[in-house]
Amino acid sequence: MEHAIERLVVRHTLRVPAPEGSAGQGADAARQFDVALMSVGFKLSGGLLAALAGYERPAVEAIATRTLATVRELVGDHVDHNVYFKDFPAGVPDTRDFWNECVAQALTADAETRADVLDQLRRGFVDLLSLPLYGRYQHTYEEMLAAHDGLIASARDRVTVLHLGGTLEDETGALYRALAGSTTPLGPEHLADLAVLAAHRADGPQPDAIPIRESRAVVNKARLLAGRGPLLDTVTDVLRLACALSDGDVTLRERTRFRALSRPHRRALLAGLDAVLATAPGKYADVGLYREVWKRLGERLHPHEYPQWPHAAAVFAIARGERRVPSLTAGVEELLGRGDVTQAADLLAREAPGLLLRSLDRLLRTAATDEDREAVLAALERAASGGSGRVLLSVREHVQNRTEQSAPQRVFVNRSGGAWAVGDTRAPLPAAVRDRVLAVLDAEIGRRLDAPAHLLVDPDMLDVALPLSGRATTAGLGVLPRGSLSPVEGDLLRFFTYWKQTERGTDYDLSAVVLRDDYETETWLSYTNLRSMEGAHSGDITDAPDGASEFIDLRLGAVTGRFVVPQVNIYAGEGFDEVAESFFGFMLRDAEQGGRPFEPRTVRLKSDLRGPGRVALPLAFRRDDEGRWQARWLHLYLKGQPSGNRIEENRVTLALLVRALVERTPLTVRHLLGLMAEKGTRTTVWDGRTVPDEPVVYLGLEPPVALAPGSRVITPENLRDMIPA
Repeated sequence: MEHAIERLVVRHTLRVPAPEGSAGQGADAARQFDVALMSVGFKLSGGLLAALAGYERPAVEAIATRTLATVRELVGDHVDHNVYFKDFPAGVPDTRDFWNECVAQALTADAETRADVLDQLRRGFVDLLSLPLYGRYQHTYEEMLAAHDGLIASARDRVTVLHLGGTLEDETGALYRALAGSTTPLGPEHLADLAVLAAHRADGPQPDAIPIRESRAVVNKARLLAGRGPLLDTVTDVLRLACALSDGDVTLRERTRFRALSRPHRRALLAGLDAVLATAPGKYADVGLYREVWKRLGERLHPHEYPQWPHAAAVFAIARGERRVPSLTAGVEELLGRGDVTQAADLLAREAPGLLLRSLDRLLRTAATDEDREAVLAALERAASGGSGRVLLSVREHVQNRTEQSAPQRVFVNRSGGAWAVGDTRAPLPAAVRDRVLAVLDAEIGRRLDAPAHLLVDPDMLDVALPLSGRATTAGLGVLPRGSLSPVEGDLLRFFTYWKQTERGTDYDLSAVVLRDDYETETWLSYTNLRSMEGAHSGDITDAPDGASEFIDLRLGAVTGRFVVPQVNIYAGEGFDEVAESFFGFMLRDAEQGGRPFEPRTVRLKSDLRGPGRVALPLAFRRDDEGRWQARWLHLYLKGQPSGNRIEENRVTLALLVRALVERTPLTVRHLLGLMAEKGTRTTVWDGRTVPDEPVVYLGLEPPVALAPGSRVITPENLRDMIPA
């Protein structure tokens, strides 16, 4: 388990915990470790190399073995990436020629196959999946490697530096407190990591606060199992803890099948529930939000056996409908139904500031008179200090996009990344109203922001979107939050996807569509169109019991469209949440580098595919008016069809989503830096070489090699730390 914790530290922080062991002569082993890391695009910092050199060789080799396995998985190099066309990107045939070859080969196969194909031809069609040559690797991984020359090194190859950390105990504690104390919701991968860390840190130092309820549930489970009291201040905290104890969904989006709970755990839940309501009876109203879940939980808790906790028993009476408690939202809806916007805004400002912020657009649109609109704005000014920083920033991003130039389509993205678009029929907010709202929100956000004396900023960080939800991204390497922009520099852009099925035959299809300025389709690359615009598809693989990969090669200089949008379609079999493993990524290379189809040193992104729907849209690429390419991060999943998803059938939906998202302005690091500057923070844009002698707060995609003692580093991994509470 200690090694699993060490792996979490390396993956989250790119720091290797200081090893434990005897002093020795490990310099040769450390240098060999460094060379092995460079083959996959990583490198030891000078400090880490020197530290490892001072330990015995066996200790260094053990650390090297574990760390190399971790970073190879980070970049996607822990699996074999074979291709259907052995010489890819060379040797990819015309699509129809390839299909004809598959048919011709089938006609020379065994009698049964030949008869089946002839029968299909007589009926006027041929099922490609029935042809022996189609969809299955025709060579081994080793044979494919032998067909490719080695990669020619380039100065633009990725080099990710691993740094020396503190002791494993210190690193684990710091990572636990950072995840538990996050002011934004964690993604499912980070939430699972928090559960592992909490099980080891329940008795150690804790964060000052655990503001996100899902994170609190994970920590509460660990505390309860360690014999400590849970942290509860709402009735839903109790419900989430019950889900955690049953290894269910603490976000309450998926149904949890409650287990039979031990008597100590039942007592802890009921006592905690009673204590919450004894001091705040108004929280009874929250029971109605999850009435059915409470009814099912009551069957496991047996509240009638504990008459000493009458408030807890009342919760289940409310859930069963035996007792009625009016909710705040019902009162607000009643007021709005009568057209009394002023009273509705006053009630929300007084009782639920966060809900007023989330309802602000609706209140402003419902206001029929200038007096009503002024009342809503006055309520906002009173309520702003009561909303969380994440909600303030979310509303700020929403309002800044409510202009007359807004995209004609409105995109909805749920908490799992599922996306759909509808026509936007809302009237834009008047400019004067929008400006006043933005001023109120910026004033409150700025008041809460920490203002360091000196910020050192990597310019590539300025257009990174603020991670207002951990669910707006995925685990992997080089992943940025939804809406972020990052530069794309290289001659050759190569997408890849990998999947490995669990039980059923599973066929994923990597495709890419090229869109013009008007978002109409220029061309596409997929298994139905293997070559276009000097690009190539590596060939269709239709089954993945041992894992399978597909690639798309594009020379950016040959692309005539404005956008390139890769996608992964599920043609058949298991979903993204069902397969043993699935991920997407892209590589950037110089034109003459050559190498294997998958070269870890050239990987710029590797992102896990875990989400709803049958079509994944990880990101889109856009060329600006100067010819420079940028990646816009999407992290979206379309519902698609149960089977048979193809790029030809979802191009219209894809274009609508891409337009709506590309034309939307996200809230980025650049905006927060502007607010900090108003508070006196000095900002230096880093030139990539010189670092100040004084302590700084550094913002960048990766930490620099050396900073002055006392400096603090913020990368995309911990960018959530900038979100005020």
